[in-house]
Amino acid sequence: MNATVRIAAFVTVVAAVFGLTLMLGRGTGPVGVDAAVDTATNLQSTSGSKTPARGADSDLPGGLMVSSAGYSFDLVQSSATPGRSVSVSFRITGPDGEAVTAYDIEHEKRLHLIAVRRDFSGFQHVHPTLAADGRWSTDLSLTAGDWRLFADFKPTGSEALTLGTDLPVAGSYQPVVDTDESRTSTVDGYDVTIDGELVAGTDSRLTLNVTKDDKQVTDLQPYLGAYGHLVALREGDLAYLHVHPEGTPSDGVTEPGPDVVFFADVPSTGDYRLFLDFQHNGVVRTASFALGAANDGAAQPSTPTPAESGHNGHNGH
Repeated sequence: MNATVRIAAFVTVVAAVFGLTLMLGRGTGPVGVDAAVDTATNLQSTSGSKTPARGADSDLPGGLMVSSAGYSFDLVQSSATPGRSVSVSFRITGPDGEAVTAYDIEHEKRLHLIAVRRDFSGFQHVHPTLAADGRWSTDLSLTAGDWRLFADFKPTGSEALTLGTDLPVAGSYQPVVDTDESRTSTVDGYDVTIDGELVAGTDSRLTLNVTKDDKQVTDLQPYLGAYGHLVALREGDLAYLHVHPEGTPSDGVTEPGPDVVFFADVPSTGDYRLFLDFQHNGVVRTASFALGAANDGAAQPSTPTPAESGHNGHNGH
């Protein structure tokens, strides 16, 4: 057999082997593809049965969305008129589109409604009444301006959520512009100071100290399961941040003032507004503050240490 014939025979064999391999490959598919598809399908089926937590839909802080995890904040009215007793109604609808009627109790209530004017000149924390048909109702004291409402709740059998929606209040108004940091708040003769730094990406320890007539208040009364309730909002988008108190009134350790300690987890640098609700002599009052958040590790102590100042500081509990 000459060289030309041998080469032609070799090419024919290679072509035949290649064709057979191609047919087998088309019949069976690439190795591992079916397994990968099955794995992805299984992951989707298992994760799809879980309800996302606060902000889990897009890893956003709470309050930025009107709908999340299948639940929606359905405000009955699209606007309101100013007044000291403005009726506000809404429903929380679930994944089935129906009004939710079963809620777990958190901080002693089934739902917390926060109303904030966007320039922070107005703040209210109320607890609406739930009707049998799933409609929540309450009265708010509203001035003209753009308001943001936050519904903080936990549907039974689901994760806790904070949803937000806007409520414009008719009338002319002049927005309040105040960009200065404020660590002291005076309300009804009480002076409340805040010590500590907000640091993005970590739990920041904040100590709030309550005095009246230059005397430390040591008999604060429990409010919503603690000696204070703190709400933090990020300026600009009004992201609603959860702030956790240290200790509880019934733990035998936490003292009823003058210090109330909280831990705040802010997601980014920027400016924040904080509102403290505290109860004394049977009345709930609200103190407000403005703080900036630094990068992790960049914050400095807001006040001198006891050794530096020459007197005893207030220790957290």
